[in-house]
Amino acid sequence: MILRDVTLVDGGEAHRGAVAVDTESGTITAVGDADDVTAAADGPAVSLPGYSVLPGLVDAHIHYSLSGERSVEDVVGMTDAELALAEARNARKTLEAGITGVRAMGARDVDPHVRDAIEAGDIPGPRTVANCRSITITGGHGHHLGREITGPNDARRAVREQTKRGAEFIKFMTTGGVTTPGTDPDAVAMTYAEIDALVDEAHRQGVHAATHVHGAEGAKAAIRAGVDTVEHGTFLDDEAVELFLEHDVTLVPTLSAPYYIVRNMEMATEESARKTRHVYERHIQSFEKALDAGVRIAGGTDAGTPFNYHGANASEVEFMANYGMAPAEAIRAMTETAAAVVGLDGSGTLEAGTYADLLLVEGDVTDDLTLLNNPTAVLKGGEVVAGAVPGASDE
Repeated sequence: MILRDVTLVDGGEAHRGAVAVDTESGTITAVGDADDVTAAADGPAVSLPGYSVLPGLVDAHIHYSLSGERSVEDVVGMTDAELALAEARNARKTLEAGITGVRAMGARDVDPHVRDAIEAGDIPGPRTVANCRSITITGGHGHHLGREITGPNDARRAVREQTKRGAEFIKFMTTGGVTTPGTDPDAVAMTYAEIDALVDEAHRQGVHAATHVHGAEGAKAAIRAGVDTVEHGTFLDDEAVELFLEHDVTLVPTLSAPYYIVRNMEMATEESARKTRHVYERHIQSFEKALDAGVRIAGGTDAGTPFNYHGANASEVEFMANYGMAPAEAIRAMTETAAAVVGLDGSGTLEAGTYADLLLVEGDVTDDLTLLNNPTAVLKGGEVVAGAVPGASDE
């Protein structure tokens, strides 16, 4: 199938042209000038002036296990079977909304099984880079579904357990969090020896390391230890930002997470509401500080956290643009950059030989990012998985 006379949005650039996809290989076979692509590629051509084609979005931080509940404690009592069903449902919602790739941040040991079921075609969902359990201190942020550690030796053991069970990266909680009662988002929860051991062992096992961080001191400790991505980065100071640049670390800001709690304060738990009031403005300021300094930013939503529902992921692109990114830059952060950062090779760009994971959107998304919330069609591997391509044959 050839989609021609469309606006191609790739790598932050927009230009008129065409893209050809092969459903057998699931890849893009040609992209560029409409007449050249039509002449070179096989298959029927559909002319769609007034539409944009861009890579499927890649969300670098989601929780299949959570469904927007007011508290993670609402999920703790679920059996593994119930959790797997919830994850499958959330994976489908995510894909149908136009997110064709994700990094799933872990819950018990369920995420790798969901990833494998998606890859096998047993359930619909995005291409998934999966973790098992987030690593935290005893009673720390995310302990409900995570792996609690005490000391650097236990930290190394926990990393080895996760990779043995199929984790493709390691996530650990350097600071407390907003949604875990009794933890302080601004305080460093782990010892420096534990942080060093976690990052070193992750790299020894051949996987990347991501850390949940709100406070600046936690960010500095994790970056000095060699972490690959910092999630949230809520209270960054100038020194922390300099370290991001010096060590070439990526920030995944997850602006969606506090936004949705702020908009639902009356339904949030008392502690979540109090902490969110404390972090909300500082979070935006930290994002702007990092952006102005040139820190690499990858789009991620923290989908599944309170009132942050799966399927609304595209709003993160709008939030990044609202707080300083050019629209095309924000799209790139949640396509090409996110795919590269989480290790989804072949995703996030419109290039021949890459996955035909595409969004078809009516209008010019670089002029109106809200269009991303309602794609006309979502393609994964060249197959339409949501919506429909206008004028295309059903055969």
